[in-house]
Amino acid sequence: MRITDLGGANERAVRQAAELLVRCFAHIPSGWHTLEEGLAEVQESLGPDRVSRVSLDENGDVLGWIGAIPSYGGHVWELHPLVVRPGRQRQGIGRALVADLERLARERGVDTIYVGTDDEDGRTNLYGVDLYPDVLFWAARIEDVGGHPFAFYRKCGFVVVGLIPDANGFGKPDILMAKRVTAQGPE
Repeated sequence: MRITDLGGANERAVRQAAELLVRCFAHIPSGWHTLEEGLAEVQESLGPDRVSRVSLDENGDVLGWIGAIPSYGGHVWELHPLVVRPGRQRQGIGRALVADLERLARERGVDTIYVGTDDEDGRTNLYGVDLYPDVLFWAARIEDVGGHPFAFYRKCGFVVVGLIPDANGFGKPDILMAKRVTAQGPE
C-alpha cells in the first residue's frame, strides 16, 4: 500500500474514490447517494486549498481516501471525508491515512484536526435521545453500541469536544472530535 495525493489527472482513482463514498455512505440520509454526488465531492476536494490523499494497492486501485478542509485561519483542518473499501476495513488503512494527514498537518503548521461524525443510524447511545438541556453530560457518556466511527477516531487519539444535537433531525446528533497534532502545547 502507498499513500499519495489524489490528483485530478488520475481519473480512475477519482472515480474509485467517488464510488467508495456512495458504497459506504449511501445508507445514511446525509450521505452520497449517486455517483454524480460522489464525483462532485471528490472534485471539490481537489481544490487548491484542500488536501486529498488516497491509499493505493499494488495495482493502483483505491483502498481508501481522506480529505481535509482548512479552517480557523489555517490553524485547524476539518477531516472530511474518510472512507476505506469495505473488504479492506480493519486492516490499518484508515489509521495509515489519518497518520499521513496528521504528518502533513504538522508540516504545514496546523495545530488541530477535527472531525464531525454523525449518528444517523443508531450506532451510539445518543441516537434518539433529547440531548438538551445537558449536552455536555451526554458528550461525556457517549458509547459505541453498533460500530460507530467515533470509536475508530478515539483509537486514533481524537477526543469528543462537543455535540450538535439534532444536526440531522431529532435524536440524530453530530459528534465533534478533535486532536492536537503539534508536538507541543501552547507556547
